[in-house]
Amino acid sequence: MSQYHYLPLTPGFFSILVGLFILLLVLVQLGVLRYAYMRLGMSSGAALLLLAASLVGSYFNIPVAQLPGQRVVSGEVVEFFGMRYVVPVVANWPGTLIAVNVGGAVIPTVVSLYLLARHAVWIRGLVATAVVALVIHLSADPVPGVGIAVPVFVPALITAVLALVLAGERAAPLAYVAGSLGTLIGADLTNLDKMSDLGAPVASIGGAGTFDGIFVTGILSVLLASIWPWRRTADPA
Repeated sequence: MSQYHYLPLTPGFFSILVGLFILLLVLVQLGVLRYAYMRLGMSSGAALLLLAASLVGSYFNIPVAQLPGQRVVSGEVVEFFGMRYVVPVVANWPGTLIAVNVGGAVIPTVVSLYLLARHAVWIRGLVATAVVALVIHLSADPVPGVGIAVPVFVPALITAVLALVLAGERAAPLAYVAGSLGTLIGADLTNLDKMSDLGAPVASIGGAGTFDGIFVTGILSVLLASIWPWRRTADPA
């Protein structure tokens, strides 16, 4: 099992995401972003716990299928669009293992469904997710040894524009939903047919290649909430 549990990025690049989380934590403690989380429809403590769980959960992959394929790459670091992704060390590997990443797929999907129901943005969420998925699918690149990868800031930038245009004061939850689900669908799910030819020992949905973009989108949704003008109310439980 240790062969398919690994960090999606090299420790140096993963520490950048950890640094963003720590910065967010400090801003919340200072009260700067307290009301931004209220705008998302959850307490700041719950939201920070989910982001922390995403970081920790990014190490874990749940295997769902095994694809026969070419000889797999093992124990390498692959660079794509300025990011460095880890290829796990494997032995006697028969092909490509399809897995679901806990931090980059399971948690964002659950949170997205909660936000869709909490803010009743099902139609706009569907439209925004479809547009993001299309753009991400067109910009995604098959990376040998890793799987499908997208430039880290593309999901965040696309979802920011769409969310502000489609949702206005509800831009923050819509950005999280469209950025997370759109990236998972556009990058990973619609490219499953290419996985067996990439020599990746583990093709993780929401893992290496897409986790960084999904995590940055989560940070972006908080920032959108913090800059949108709205009336402050009591902090939710």
